[in-house]
Amino acid sequence: MLAIFILVYQGSFALGSAAWGAVAQRAGIRSALVCAGVGTIASLIFVFFARLPESTADLSPWNHWRMPVVIREATADLQRGPVLVTVEYTVIPAREVEFVAAIYQYGRIRRRDGAYRWGIFRDTEVADRYLEIFLVNSWAEHMRQHERQTQADREVEQRLSIYLASASKVRHLIRVNSTQT
Repeated sequence: MLAIFILVYQGSFALGSAAWGAVAQRAGIRSALVCAGVGTIASLIFVFFARLPESTADLSPWNHWRMPVVIREATADLQRGPVLVTVEYTVIPAREVEFVAAIYQYGRIRRRDGAYRWGIFRDTEVADRYLEIFLVNSWAEHMRQHERQTQADREVEQRLSIYLASASKVRHLIRVNSTQT
C-alpha cells in the first residue's frame, strides 16, 4: 500500500508540474496560479459531497474453525513447511456461478490471512465438486490463520455456505522433504 501511495503521490507531482507549466506557458503565470487556487477551493467543497463510505465491518475475532487433527506420526513434520490446505466443496448445480463469485471473495480473505498461493479447481469427474487449495509457509502460520478470522469474514463464509449441497471437507498436508544420507 505504501508503494502505491508513493507512486500516486510522486506521479501527481510530475504530472501536475507538467500540466500547470503548460497552462502557465499558454495563459501566463498569474492565470495558472488563479486556476490552481480555484481548484483547491473546489476540492475542499467537493469533500462535503463525496464522502468515503462508513466502514461498518465488524473486525472482532471469530474463531469457529475446528482445530486440525494431527496424528502422532506427523507431529515431527509440523516444524517444516509449507502446509497445503485443501477444502472440497459440493456445490448445488444451479448455484455454481454465485459460488464461484463468493469463493473468489473468500480467496482474498485466505491471502490476507497468510496464504501465499490460492486457487479454486473444478473436478473433471464430478460436475458439482470444487477443490479450494492454498499454501501457507508453516504450520504455525496456519494456526494463526485460525485466529485471524473476523466477524466480517463470517458473512462471506455464510454466503458461501448457502451454495453448498453438503458440508465441506478440509485436509491439511505438509510437504515431505527427501532425506539425504
